[in-house]
Formats: sequence, C-alpha cells, structure tokens
Amino acid sequence: MIRIAIPNKGRLHDPIVKLFKEAGLPVLEGSSRKLFAKTTDPEMIFLFARAADIPEYVQDGAADVGITGLDLIDETDAEVEVMLDLHFGRAKLVLAVPEESGIKNPEDLKNMRVATEFPNITEKYFENIDIPIEVIKVSGACEMTPHVGIADAIVDISSSGTTLVTNHLRKIADVFSSSVYLISNAESSQREEKIQHIKTALESVLHAKQKRYLMMNVPSGKLETIKDVLPGLAGPTVMKVESKNSTHAVHAVIDADQVFATVSELKKAGASDILVVPIERMIP
Repeated sequence: MIRIAIPNKGRLHDPIVKLFKEAGLPVLEGSSRKLFAKTTDPEMIFLFARAADIPEYVQDGAADVGITGLDLIDETDAEVEVMLDLHFGRAKLVLAVPEESGIKNPEDLKNMRVATEFPNITEKYFENIDIPIEVIKVSGACEMTPHVGIADAIVDISSSGTTLVTNHLRKIADVFSSSVYLISNAESSQREEKIQHIKTALESVLHAKQKRYLMMNVPSGKLETIKDVLPGLAGPTVMKVESKNSTHAVHAVIDADQVFATVSELKKAGASDILVVPIERMIP
C-alpha cells in the first residue's frame, strides 16, 4: 500500500485535493477529519497530517510520498527526496521590523533578538551572512513579538504583505522562497514504481494547465500560411474534411499565453470555426 501524506487543513489542503482529482486520483470516502482516505487505486491511500509534520512522516516511512511547503521541508531538515515543484502555494519568509524601528538592513540586527516559527531557516540565513543573533522560537502570533518587547525583529511567512502592514511591520529582507513540493521517502522512491506514476500524473496536470488545444477549419489554399502562424509543439495535425469546398481540419497545441495573439493571426490568415479547448492532462 502506497501512503500519500497531504495536509489535513489550511491553505494547501483544497488545492492539493483538487490537483489529485484532476490527476485521476481523487479522495474517496474520506475527509480531513479522518486519518486515512481511499483512492480510486486500491494500492494507494491518503494520509491526512499537519503540513509541518509531513516531511518527518515521509522521512521516517510513515508515508511513502507527501506534499507540503518547501519551507517546512527545509525547516525540519528531513532526509527526503524532493521530486517535483507543484508551482502553487508560493510564499516568502521575510525579515521584518516595526515601522518606527531604526533598523534598515539585516546587519543592523547584530546581537539582537529575532522571533520566528522557523528557527532553523532563520539561523542558517544569519549564519550565511555572518551576523550573530538570538533566535526566539515562537509557535504563533509572531508578528506581535516586537510590539511586546520579546524581539527586535521577526522572520515570518508573507504571501501578499498585508499582515505586515496590518501589524505595523516593515520588510527589510527576503529570507527564503517557498512553494509546494512533492517529496518521497528515499527508499520508497527507489522501490515503488507507482510513486513515479504519481509524479507523472501530477506533472501531466501541471503541464496541461499551461497549454491549450486549438481546432479550426482552413481552406486548402491557406494551409501553408496557417502552418506558419501556429507555434505548435511539433507542428499541427492536418486532416482533410469531406465537404464541397476543399477544406482541412487543423489541430495544434500551443502555450496558453499565446492564444489571444495566435487566434487573431489565424483569423487573418483565413481560419474559421476556431475552437480553443483546455487540456486536462498532458503526458510527454
């Protein structure tokens, strides 16, 4: 049985469940309040856990694979195989001080106190820039610590910066960039072929989100012009249409961000009945 650890709650839970559903491996007969949930594959099962615990679950073999933030992976220093960046849940750990503070850069914090829920990442950051500090480990409400005299600065997650502004804090440096990753137990990844299937399935969904499938009718006399317009992966697929007029059906896959300009050029070049279709999965 392959155990897949995913967050039981929080901002990562719903996007991860949705991603697995799009990959053809939905959560069945379960909820985040349960410890386990079935999948459509009888040899795979979901394990719900705190996002912060997932790296250690995977390291220790309680789960074969897991999905969680890179910040949590780095903070625990877990010995896991980092398999795939899922390109969502992006956030930064930032170094911030009170708005009225005279501190302008990290060097000004020499021998001062920095509060954080990420002591290991914070210590590594200041060691790398050779600035001695005292790390104050907290388990919540980190942004309040400078205002109550516990710390001179904080290292905390910031997605949009709104929390910093609300709590009258000012960023002075970026400490760590994070997004959501697929990780695996080192021994499991070498032993289980199905773990590679999980990676491939998730990768195919992520790849497909960046592409669109175009279908159109093209007069035979305009075919070469249309081919020049289309930036397809390996050139368009062309099929003759059985009609009174000499017409071909042309299909191609293009980057999603090229659709707007490409469709305009196709219309000018003589294409008609153009369809733009999202792609669910795309496996190289």
